[in-house]
Amino acid sequence: MQEQTFRNIRHLDSAALDEYLKQKGEPSFRTKQIEEWLWKKGVSSFEAMTNISKKLREQLQEDFFLPALSVHAFQKAADDTIKLRFKTFDGHFIEGVLIPAERRYTACVSSQVGCSLNCRFCATGYLGRKRNLFFDEIFDQVVLLNQTSLTHFNHPLTNIVFMGMGEPLLNYSNVRKAIERITSTDGLAMSPRRITVSTAGIAKAIRRLADDKLRCKLALSLHAANDAKRSRVMNINETNNIATLIEALNYFYHQTRNEITFEYILLKNFNDTLKDAEELVKLYRQTDGADLINIIEYNPIDFARFEKPDEQTIHRFTEYLRNKKVNVRIRKSRGKDIDAACGQLANKALA
Repeated sequence: MQEQTFRNIRHLDSAALDEYLKQKGEPSFRTKQIEEWLWKKGVSSFEAMTNISKKLREQLQEDFFLPALSVHAFQKAADDTIKLRFKTFDGHFIEGVLIPAERRYTACVSSQVGCSLNCRFCATGYLGRKRNLFFDEIFDQVVLLNQTSLTHFNHPLTNIVFMGMGEPLLNYSNVRKAIERITSTDGLAMSPRRITVSTAGIAKAIRRLADDKLRCKLALSLHAANDAKRSRVMNINETNNIATLIEALNYFYHQTRNEITFEYILLKNFNDTLKDAEELVKLYRQTDGADLINIIEYNPIDFARFEKPDEQTIHRFTEYLRNKKVNVRIRKSRGKDIDAACGQLANKALA
């Protein structure tokens, strides 16, 4: 991870901030005031901290850096899905999506600038990974998407999914710290049960999630139910095969009791047969805590030649799962017309 040029005030813990303020002759309650501005109110400048003296604000401006994300572009789809392009302090771009639905307002956030996994069906993977996002940059996405939800739908966020750009578990420390800030009563106070971390499958990191007792939900991007097929579309399977992942998922469940979802994109003439469905049922039953299989519509991207199966094939596949008493849901794609749907985030030019 690269070093920032200036000292980022949000990277100080309470003790370090308290010590700094003590050296400046400030009372101890200033620490709480500043942290409330940073983490409860999500301000993007020192000038916005209006209950702090002008002198101290100027001192903070001189001594620290507050590199908040900014909204670089905005797009709204025909189905009301909103995509925001964010700009980082060092000139990178990432994307986040706000998905409104009945009683649910979900923020889909990114964890990396680009992605290194190169999954064949995902546009982000073709960008490569530029760098990990800092935990405060992940936090900022939630703040800005929440503001967008309040502005356009008069409703705060209800859910957060780490399903945007990047592999969350390859940026483990920052993702964990972001979740801690988002769920803390000293932060945004969102319930961890409303947060889902989606991973392509990093077994060691899944076990680390379990050991750290992170109370969020977990989703595994499976997309094929045997190693031969999965390795063809997901390079990560070469080092994290399905058996290893099932063991890690079972460990996660027994340590946390948090539900596990399988994400499965149906690809025409690749993973959409009844034999594929049968293999998927076996994996579901081997996984303690498996709660749901999300069948995801394939969304076309410029770099791949996959196709979505016809409706009859999708129906036959999902009905097979239901008949085997599997909890299955077809997840309809949202925001396809603005390249905001699953697998489409690639920093395309926005209007």
